[in-house]
Amino acid sequence: MEILLHIFQLCAGIGLFLFAMYLIEESLKNLTGRNFKLFLQRITKNRFGAVAGGAIVTGVLQSSSLVSLMVLAFVGAGVFTMKNAIAIILGANLGTTLDSWVVATLGFKVNIDVAAYPAVFLGGLALLLFRNRKNIKYIAFFLFGFGLLFIGLSFMKTSMEAQVKEFDFSKYADMSLIVFLLIGFVMTLLVQSSSVTMALTLSAIHAGAIGFVPAAALVLGSETGTTIKILLGAVGGNASKKRVALGNFLFNIFLTGFAFAFLKPILLFITDIFNIHDPLIGLVTFSSLINLLTILIFLPFLNPFVKLLESFFRDSDASAAAFIVHASVTEPETSLDLFRKETEYFIHNSILFNLTEFGVDAKTIEEQSEFKIINERKKYFSGTLERKYEFLIHLQGELQVFYLELRTKLDGEQNIKLNQLISSVRSAMHSVKSMKDIGHDILNLSQSSKDIKFDFFVLRKKETENLYLRFNEILKPGEVGDYEKLQKIYNEIENTYTSALNQFYKNAQDTNVEEVDMTIAINFNRELFTSNKAMIMALKDLILAEKEANDFNEITIYKT
Repeated sequence: MEILLHIFQLCAGIGLFLFAMYLIEESLKNLTGRNFKLFLQRITKNRFGAVAGGAIVTGVLQSSSLVSLMVLAFVGAGVFTMKNAIAIILGANLGTTLDSWVVATLGFKVNIDVAAYPAVFLGGLALLLFRNRKNIKYIAFFLFGFGLLFIGLSFMKTSMEAQVKEFDFSKYADMSLIVFLLIGFVMTLLVQSSSVTMALTLSAIHAGAIGFVPAAALVLGSETGTTIKILLGAVGGNASKKRVALGNFLFNIFLTGFAFAFLKPILLFITDIFNIHDPLIGLVTFSSLINLLTILIFLPFLNPFVKLLESFFRDSDASAAAFIVHASVTEPETSLDLFRKETEYFIHNSILFNLTEFGVDAKTIEEQSEFKIINERKKYFSGTLERKYEFLIHLQGELQVFYLELRTKLDGEQNIKLNQLISSVRSAMHSVKSMKDIGHDILNLSQSSKDIKFDFFVLRKKETENLYLRFNEILKPGEVGDYEKLQKIYNEIENTYTSALNQFYKNAQDTNVEEVDMTIAINFNRELFTSNKAMIMALKDLILAEKEANDFNEITIYKT
């Protein structure tokens, strides 16, 4: 009965530890998540920066799985290259060992109960009193999680020490190290946290249940066990996501195999060269060292490794979406980032459609765009105008459906931005629809033998080409929202509409113009005006803050 009680205590400790990790992860993700995502995107310009970024972000968020799943979403959306995504995940493996250092030093060397109990009290109290205030709520999560982490660890320590007194572990000490490796793998596979496996192993060493060498084998098994969550996260994703997940798995298999083959020499290096004889510190040193060594071995071969991964899985993507198709509403901040990227992609393709409909060569915009590779993969360029229009309708539908799912997961400013983004999509589609509606008028004017009609079309074509080049500049990455610039373009669109119409009337007075030609020209001018204003409204909602966006002029649907 006593042994059973201690087993339940051990299970309770694991449960508290897992819950504490969840609370800490949630708090840090919500307090600093977006900044870290932006940091990751900025730092991934080279593989060394990507490794460092992955290590730093994981070291703070304390979840390599969270960072890896975030990277999967971004690589599936084409935000990260395959090479940099793999490099980030390599760094994440190293970053997650920071938690082991905290547990080994504070959890076993310091009477952390002095801080843990007050942290739980303050966290619970703050959560009760200020649960409707977002920042305070997540600070309370952090305090509550911090306290529970070490209370759970204390349960594990006490349980392990009690079982050592009542159970003879020595007869298992001579088991093959492969058995301990498999135990570490299965433990991590079940709890899906290498941090829990490390905490249990440290507790076992501290209690004298196992020795230093078997403990190191247990930790090695956990390195591969934690990759299963990433593999499952890639199921149903595109080829890039599957390749990154496979790359993470192969890296950890290599790490486990390499470190297991040289296990005793590495441990001797730690004890004799580093002169570390404390098994707790020695074990976390081992964990950090093998991750660092494997990264150093892997980095020179990163390019051929990525090429190898690219030979796996066929690219197949029936979805029109390039970014949100791999997002999950369980990660609302990441999903909002990808929704914004999808909106930019939608507006970019709307610009291409309108220019093509108008007969303007859009090659310059196509070639300079960050979306070129995505459109090539989706064969957007080679499609007919009708197919491109159907593609945009399909993409708008996917955005609308995802919007309905995501809006319930966001609040405050994030929800406001999401509403602006979906409004931007609707405006861009309005622009496309208006341009498509005058397709027959464009054909009529551009092929007319009457100078007044042809010259009118050529003038509007040149104006439209220049206008869309300015639209494209606004859409470029890093462009800061400029209210005055948009207002200036908006006013120019109105003035151009009026001046073009007046000029046509003036020319018509001196020329014999048939009634039908007059109607075609006026309708064409009005729908072009509507299309251009709809596009500026799409850009307005994309790049301006809520107040400036609301202050902006509304679209005039008809102007005569």
